[in-house]
Amino acid sequence: MKNLAESFLTPEEQQLVSKAVHAAELQTSGEIVPMIVSASHHYPLACASGGAIITLPVALLLTSLIGNYLWFGPENMYLFLAIFAVLYLPARALVAHLLWLKRFFLNSDQVEEEVAEAAITSFYEEGLYRTRAENGILIFISVFEHKVWVLGDRGINEKIAPDQWLEIVEELTHGIRTNCRCESLCRAIERVGEILAHHFPIEGDDHNELHNLIIR
Repeated sequence: MKNLAESFLTPEEQQLVSKAVHAAELQTSGEIVPMIVSASHHYPLACASGGAIITLPVALLLTSLIGNYLWFGPENMYLFLAIFAVLYLPARALVAHLLWLKRFFLNSDQVEEEVAEAAITSFYEEGLYRTRAENGILIFISVFEHKVWVLGDRGINEKIAPDQWLEIVEELTHGIRTNCRCESLCRAIERVGEILAHHFPIEGDDHNELHNLIIR
């Protein structure tokens, strides 16, 4: 999954996003940090359940065919278990390798929890809580899950309700799904900047405290 974040934007688009952050921060003392990660979790349970679901009907079919051919009978449990054991690991590896297939076996509640946890962890790992006015804000994109989180520091949350970011999240998510990644992200950055500028106008001694774009 590592290449998902690296290929999310072209080098030219990465420059455009950095410029969008710079332009937005010329209007506000807030610190805007877009972060793109390949995935928020490895989801081993999705691989395990996917491998089992794929293997089960195949093993049943082969048990019937081979059982009749070798005179074991079409319902031989030991033959079924042997075939299942042989096919399960390749099927599990296939699910792990084909990301579009793996998505079918994701648990939506787990995805929400893992992306939220990854966004919060990244917020602290990247030091967004260390800004002078406690007004750092993270635009977190988890590519594999097609999920976006916007997470503000304490100073932002005291003045701006978290649900004010929902429309931006929805529009950015839609843009990602429709392959308008760069344009949607730049627009989200612009809109976040406009909201922050109202509550945290630019100050004379302001300087850039955080990265304009993080990809990992």
